[in-house]
Amino acid sequence: MMNCREATKLMSDAQEKPLLLKTRFGLEIHLMMCSGCHNFKEQMDALRTMTRAYAKGKNEQEKET
Repeated sequence: MMNCREATKLMSDAQEKPLLLKTRFGLEIHLMMCSGCHNFKEQMDALRTMTRAYAKGKNEQEKET
């Protein structure tokens, strides 16, 4: 069984590279059972979306000037 420390590391790793199917499945099982890690993943996803939107807006502003 995966612990929270392993799960959060895998979620961070998944931002950079795809996880193996077995690893991804284990992480999904952990996220279904652990509300803390589930919330952490949602927050990471939200931050990633916001930073991408900010970077996109920043790039568009640079093109205009």
